[in-house]
Amino acid sequence: MEGDAPAAAAARYQPASPPRDACVYNSCYCEENIWKLCEYIKNHDQYPLEECYAVFISNERKMIPIWKQQARPGDGPVIWDYHVVLLHVSSGGQSFIYDLDTVLPFPCPFDTYVEDAFKSDEDIHPQFRRKFRVIRADSYLKNFASDRSHMKDSSGNWREPPPSYPCIETGGQGISPDHSFSLCVRCRVGCCRP
Repeated sequence: MEGDAPAAAAARYQPASPPRDACVYNSCYCEENIWKLCEYIKNHDQYPLEECYAVFISNERKMIPIWKQQARPGDGPVIWDYHVVLLHVSSGGQSFIYDLDTVLPFPCPFDTYVEDAFKSDEDIHPQFRRKFRVIRADSYLKNFASDRSHMKDSSGNWREPPPSYPCIETGGQGISPDHSFSLCVRCRVGCCRP
Protein backbone atom coordinates (compact mmCIF):
# COMPACT_ATOMS: atom_id res chain seq x y z
CA MET A 1 0.00 0.00 0.00
CA GLU A 2 2.86 2.36 0.75
CA GLY A 3 3.97 2.30 -2.91
CA ASP A 4 0.52 3.56 -3.93
CA ALA A 5 1.04 6.88 -2.11
CA PRO A 6 3.40 8.45 -4.72
CA ALA A 7 1.15 7.35 -7.59
CA ALA A 8 -1.92 8.78 -5.85
CA ALA A 9 -0.07 12.03 -5.10
CA ALA A 10 1.06 12.29 -8.74
CA ALA A 11 -2.52 11.74 -9.89
CA ARG A 12 -3.64 14.74 -7.79
CA TYR A 13 -0.87 16.99 -9.13
CA GLN A 14 -2.07 19.83 -11.35
CA PRO A 15 0.53 20.52 -14.06
CA ALA A 16 2.23 23.90 -14.13
CA SER A 17 2.05 23.97 -17.93
CA PRO A 18 -0.45 23.44 -20.69
CA PRO A 19 -0.49 19.95 -22.28
CA ARG A 20 2.73 19.09 -24.14
CA ASP A 21 1.21 19.72 -27.59
CA ALA A 22 0.13 23.23 -26.52
CA CYS A 23 3.60 24.24 -25.28
CA VAL A 24 6.03 26.33 -27.31
CA TYR A 25 8.34 23.72 -28.81
CA ASN A 26 11.18 23.78 -31.30
CA SER A 27 13.23 20.63 -31.86
CA CYS A 28 16.86 20.99 -30.71
CA TYR A 29 16.20 24.28 -28.89
CA CYS A 30 15.49 22.83 -25.44
CA GLU A 31 16.98 25.83 -23.62
CA GLU A 32 14.47 28.13 -25.32
CA ASN A 33 11.60 25.68 -24.86
CA ILE A 34 12.26 25.67 -21.12
CA TRP A 35 12.66 29.46 -21.02
CA LYS A 36 9.24 29.76 -22.68
CA LEU A 37 7.82 27.24 -20.18
CA CYS A 38 9.20 29.31 -17.28
CA GLU A 39 7.62 32.38 -18.86
CA TYR A 40 4.28 30.57 -19.05
CA ILE A 41 4.47 29.55 -15.38
CA LYS A 42 5.30 33.12 -14.36
CA ASN A 43 2.42 34.58 -16.38
CA HIS A 44 -0.19 32.07 -15.23
CA ASP A 45 0.61 32.24 -11.52
CA GLN A 46 -0.68 28.74 -10.69
CA TYR A 47 2.49 27.92 -8.77
CA PRO A 48 5.13 30.25 -7.34
CA LEU A 49 7.96 30.64 -9.82
CA GLU A 50 10.36 30.04 -6.90
CA GLU A 51 9.33 26.36 -6.99
CA CYS A 52 10.72 25.95 -10.53
CA TYR A 53 14.23 25.46 -11.88
CA ALA A 54 15.86 25.20 -15.30
CA VAL A 55 18.22 22.23 -15.19
CA PHE A 56 21.08 22.13 -17.71
CA ILE A 57 22.56 18.68 -18.21
CA SER A 58 25.93 18.29 -19.87
CA ASN A 59 29.56 17.39 -19.15
CA GLU A 60 33.06 18.46 -20.18
CA ARG A 61 32.94 16.32 -23.32
CA LYS A 62 29.43 17.48 -24.30
CA MET A 63 28.28 13.86 -24.64
CA ILE A 64 25.43 12.88 -22.33
CA PRO A 65 23.16 9.86 -22.78
CA ILE A 66 19.46 10.31 -22.07
CA TRP A 67 16.99 7.49 -22.59
CA LYS A 68 13.30 7.72 -23.49
CA GLN A 69 13.77 10.59 -25.95
CA GLN A 70 11.56 11.17 -29.00
CA ALA A 71 14.68 11.50 -31.17
CA ARG A 72 15.52 7.82 -30.57
CA PRO A 73 12.66 5.36 -30.72
CA GLY A 74 13.34 2.12 -28.91
CA ASP A 75 15.50 1.30 -25.94
CA GLY A 76 18.73 3.16 -26.73
CA PRO A 77 19.80 6.57 -25.51
CA VAL A 78 20.22 9.81 -27.41
CA ILE A 79 23.68 11.31 -26.93
CA TRP A 80 23.04 15.04 -26.54
CA ASP A 81 25.74 17.70 -26.22
CA TYR A 82 23.48 19.21 -23.56
CA HIS A 83 19.84 19.03 -22.58
CA VAL A 84 17.57 21.29 -20.55
CA VAL A 85 14.52 20.31 -18.51
CA LEU A 86 12.34 22.09 -15.98
CA LEU A 87 12.16 20.86 -12.40
CA HIS A 88 9.11 21.75 -10.31
CA VAL A 89 9.55 21.15 -6.58
CA SER A 90 6.02 21.80 -5.34
CA SER A 91 5.19 22.95 -1.84
CA GLY A 92 3.20 19.71 -1.55
CA GLY A 93 6.50 17.82 -1.44
CA GLN A 94 6.31 16.41 -4.96
CA SER A 95 8.88 16.98 -7.67
CA PHE A 96 8.19 16.74 -11.39
CA ILE A 97 10.34 17.00 -14.51
CA TYR A 98 9.05 18.76 -17.62
CA ASP A 99 10.96 17.50 -20.66
CA LEU A 100 9.38 18.33 -24.00
CA ASP A 101 11.66 15.83 -25.77
CA THR A 102 10.81 12.75 -23.74
CA VAL A 103 8.37 9.94 -24.45
CA LEU A 104 7.75 9.70 -20.69
CA PRO A 105 4.71 11.44 -19.19
CA PHE A 106 4.61 15.23 -19.29
CA PRO A 107 5.14 16.20 -16.53
CA CYS A 108 6.91 13.15 -15.17
CA PRO A 109 7.39 12.35 -11.46
CA PHE A 110 11.03 13.08 -10.62
CA ASP A 111 11.93 9.56 -9.46
CA THR A 112 10.39 7.97 -12.56
CA TYR A 113 12.22 10.37 -14.86
CA VAL A 114 15.59 9.84 -13.17
CA GLU A 115 15.20 6.05 -13.24
CA ASP A 116 13.99 5.80 -16.84
CA ALA A 117 15.80 8.67 -18.58
CA PHE A 118 19.14 8.72 -16.75
CA LYS A 119 19.65 5.10 -15.73
CA SER A 120 22.54 4.63 -13.27
CA ASP A 121 25.86 6.45 -13.41
CA GLU A 122 27.44 3.15 -12.33
CA ASP A 123 26.47 1.67 -15.72
CA ILE A 124 27.82 4.60 -17.73
CA HIS A 125 31.43 5.08 -18.83
CA PRO A 126 32.96 8.05 -16.95
CA GLN A 127 33.22 10.17 -20.13
CA PHE A 128 29.40 10.10 -20.42
CA ARG A 129 28.57 10.91 -16.79
CA ARG A 130 26.14 13.77 -16.54
CA LYS A 131 26.61 16.96 -14.57
CA PHE A 132 23.83 19.32 -13.71
CA ARG A 133 23.56 23.09 -13.43
CA VAL A 134 20.37 24.09 -11.61
CA ILE A 135 19.14 27.66 -12.14
CA ARG A 136 16.13 29.19 -10.41
CA ALA A 137 13.42 29.93 -12.97
CA ASP A 138 13.18 33.61 -12.00
CA SER A 139 16.93 34.04 -12.53
CA TYR A 140 16.76 32.09 -15.79
CA LEU A 141 14.02 34.36 -17.13
CA LYS A 142 15.94 37.46 -16.08
CA ASN A 143 19.43 36.51 -17.24
CA PHE A 144 19.35 33.89 -20.00
CA ALA A 145 19.92 35.01 -23.58
CA SER A 146 20.97 33.25 -26.75
CA ASP A 147 21.90 34.51 -30.19
CA ARG A 148 21.57 30.88 -31.43
CA SER A 149 25.10 30.95 -32.83
CA HIS A 150 25.73 27.51 -31.31
CA MET A 151 23.17 26.15 -33.78
CA LYS A 152 25.15 27.26 -36.84
CA ASP A 153 27.89 25.30 -38.56
CA SER A 154 31.29 26.75 -39.52
CA SER A 155 29.77 28.11 -42.75
CA GLY A 156 27.01 29.94 -40.90
CA ASN A 157 24.24 27.54 -41.94
CA TRP A 158 21.60 26.39 -39.47
CA ARG A 159 22.10 22.86 -38.15
CA GLU A 160 18.39 22.84 -37.29
CA PRO A 161 15.76 25.41 -38.32
CA PRO A 162 15.51 28.18 -35.71
CA PRO A 163 12.31 29.11 -33.88
CA SER A 164 10.09 31.61 -35.68
CA TYR A 165 10.13 34.07 -32.75
CA PRO A 166 13.10 36.43 -32.17
CA CYS A 167 16.15 35.34 -30.18
CA ILE A 168 15.75 35.55 -26.40
CA GLU A 169 17.51 38.72 -25.28
CA THR A 170 16.97 39.46 -21.60
CA GLY A 171 19.80 41.93 -21.16
CA GLY A 172 20.73 40.27 -17.89
CA GLN A 173 23.81 41.76 -16.23
CA GLY A 174 25.34 43.07 -19.45
CA ILE A 175 26.36 39.59 -20.64
CA SER A 176 26.34 38.90 -24.36
CA PRO A 177 23.73 36.35 -25.52
CA ASP A 178 26.39 33.86 -26.63
CA HIS A 179 28.22 34.15 -23.31
CA SER A 180 24.97 33.85 -21.33
CA PHE A 181 24.14 30.62 -23.16
CA SER A 182 27.68 29.27 -22.64
CA LEU A 183 27.58 30.03 -18.91
CA CYS A 184 24.35 28.08 -18.52
CA VAL A 185 25.55 25.03 -20.45
CA ARG A 186 28.99 24.91 -18.85
CA CYS A 187 28.82 22.06 -16.37
CA ARG A 188 32.15 21.50 -14.69
CA VAL A 189 33.29 19.65 -11.64
CA GLY A 190 31.65 21.36 -8.71
CA CYS A 191 28.42 22.32 -10.42
CA CYS A 192 25.16 21.14 -8.92
CA ARG A 193 24.38 17.43 -9.04
CA PRO A 194 21.26 15.83 -7.63
